[in-house]
Amino acid sequence: MSTASLRDLLNRDAMILAPGVFDGFSARLAEGAGFDALYMTGYGVSASRYGLPDAGLVGLGEMIDALRMIRSVTTKPIIADADTGYGGLLNVRHTVRQYETAGASAIQIEDQDFPKKCGHTLGRRLIATEDMVAKVTVAAEARQNAETLIIARTDARTEFGLEEAIARARAYHAAGADVLFVESPESEEELETIGRALDAPLLANMVGRGGRTPELPASRLHALGFRIAIYPGIGFGAALAAMETAFAHLRQAGAIPQDCPEPLTGAHKLVGFPEIWALEKDWDSRFRKK
Repeated sequence: MSTASLRDLLNRDAMILAPGVFDGFSARLAEGAGFDALYMTGYGVSASRYGLPDAGLVGLGEMIDALRMIRSVTTKPIIADADTGYGGLLNVRHTVRQYETAGASAIQIEDQDFPKKCGHTLGRRLIATEDMVAKVTVAAEARQNAETLIIARTDARTEFGLEEAIARARAYHAAGADVLFVESPESEEELETIGRALDAPLLANMVGRGGRTPELPASRLHALGFRIAIYPGIGFGAALAAMETAFAHLRQAGAIPQDCPEPLTGAHKLVGFPEIWALEKDWDSRFRKK
């Protein structure tokens, strides 16, 4: 179980920073860094575990497997990407129940049509507002734990404009969404408009370079009215660059780069080898034959 619910964190009125995690390694590193919450990124799971783009190719079963594994190594609240809910209303109900059982603290559902696309790419197709309202309503009713939050994301900004995105977000809040997520606003002014227009806890997606939304300091986002900032790509982006450099050096020089961190010492500590060794020592002293 998590040390504090995400609802508790929202009640403290401090900015919640949630780095993207996608496996046990990244989840342990993020918890060790002291973050109060983690964001299980669908892009990260799809790319790291399967080598596939975030284009609706990874389904409910794969995401539940990833969520269970991440929950097993962290006590922090997990905001879990659930794409479109993986189907119609019955699928949304099933998704919420499965995500709760697997350890999600908040479940993010978006108003894209299937197959969905990454939120900072072009050509995203949306379902009708009333269809997403029905999904949000069912999701809110399906949860069995009052601490579980429903995050409603709208991708309307890129194709239909900010006014439509805000109107949809308002409708989703009225339907029972606890947190609103307007994806890919394109300026600080648009972020400010969202903060003024929506009377609900707001989430900002800080993709960084290459994304459609400018990266703002967390303090500025908080001043604009946002309560949660997710950073889905920070972990796998850093890992990608480091591995590319190390692999290229190994291929060219036939040796590990001199500036490469010692590969085992830090990993041994991170994944819990010292505890294993201590247990083995204890068991050896207690149970070995005299």
